[in-house]
Amino acid sequence: MPTTSGDRRRRVAVVGISLSDCGRVDEATPYALHAQAARRALADSGLDRSVIDGLASAGLGTLAPVEVAEYLGLRPRWVDSTAVGGATWEVMAAHAADAIATGRANAVLLVYGSTARADIKARRRTSNLSFGARGPLQFEVPYGHTLIAKYAMAARRHMHEYGTTLEQLAEVAVQARANAALNPEAMFRDPVTVDEVLSGPMIADPFTKLHCCIRSDGGCAVLLAAEEYVPDTAKAPVWVLGTGEYVSHTTMSEWEDFTVSPAAVSGRLAFERAGVTPADIELAEIYDAFTYMTLVTLEDLGFCAKGEGGAFFQDKDRRERLPVNTDGGGLSACHPGMRGLFLLVEAVRQLRGEAPGLQVRRPDGSLPELAVASGTGGWFCSSGTVVLGRG
Repeated sequence: MPTTSGDRRRRVAVVGISLSDCGRVDEATPYALHAQAARRALADSGLDRSVIDGLASAGLGTLAPVEVAEYLGLRPRWVDSTAVGGATWEVMAAHAADAIATGRANAVLLVYGSTARADIKARRRTSNLSFGARGPLQFEVPYGHTLIAKYAMAARRHMHEYGTTLEQLAEVAVQARANAALNPEAMFRDPVTVDEVLSGPMIADPFTKLHCCIRSDGGCAVLLAAEEYVPDTAKAPVWVLGTGEYVSHTTMSEWEDFTVSPAAVSGRLAFERAGVTPADIELAEIYDAFTYMTLVTLEDLGFCAKGEGGAFFQDKDRRERLPVNTDGGGLSACHPGMRGLFLLVEAVRQLRGEAPGLQVRRPDGSLPELAVASGTGGWFCSSGTVVLGRG
């Protein structure tokens, strides 16, 4: 079995990716979506399942990821069940990459599946307005401070500080839908306009319905492996070049600045560790439960100055130089819960030249070399950022 020797760190590659059935999936269970995604990712890698000795999973079962491992027929010697909301999968990817690099694991499967939409339709669960009322949250929940209200309040602060407009926030949703229109796998593909976004039902001021992510079913999987396995894989590797993670707050009163997301730290760390700068990145997959998330994360990753996120989305030339959420994102493509793993799948697809819809290319027609995936969890409570590259 491959191991490290001395202080040498092995390179780590994404060798397999997949989506399960996504969108409207009424007959499957979350476990079935996990299994479907895992099988497809393994087939995509061309490796035998016996190489998998690590599993990362969150959000399902009483003993995650033990129950998922049993369902998949795996007996991993390395596991991770870190749960930090939408940033979970980028943080898990960072942990898995470190474990593989140092020889604690050789091949780690990250897998997720959810029937969030189907469960509500079948009345197996109700929509959640908050994450509970225990611990620090007890000081906010009694006043009706729901999850979406926290994002909305942060957006309003950005508008106050920097003059960001409703039209600029709406443009984020418009561009996400334009990308989704090219993606046959996207749940919603009909174009929308800024006026349509602005005139929709108000959910939490300033967010109307189209400012908010969709609710879908679906799952996906990513297989990471040590460099020794790459010669046996079916596809060219996409290397994990650098990662960063950061936790900011849980109560809004402890958040020092509503206009700064934790990606300001996780992004800086990921770029430094990868030895690149934001200017080197050719596409960005950013968590977008709400339009403001995309805008402020783009700023905090360093792709534009603080306060210029709105102008970025109104500038066609800038959008073309750095395509964002190329599959349509959580606003239009799919959002079955903790969407962070989908960001990694789409980034790898782009670097491989396998995107089902919009395929990013350089002016000379060649494929991009560098991508970033940045997940956000809670209400800007946590962030994980991963830099990926073909070289």
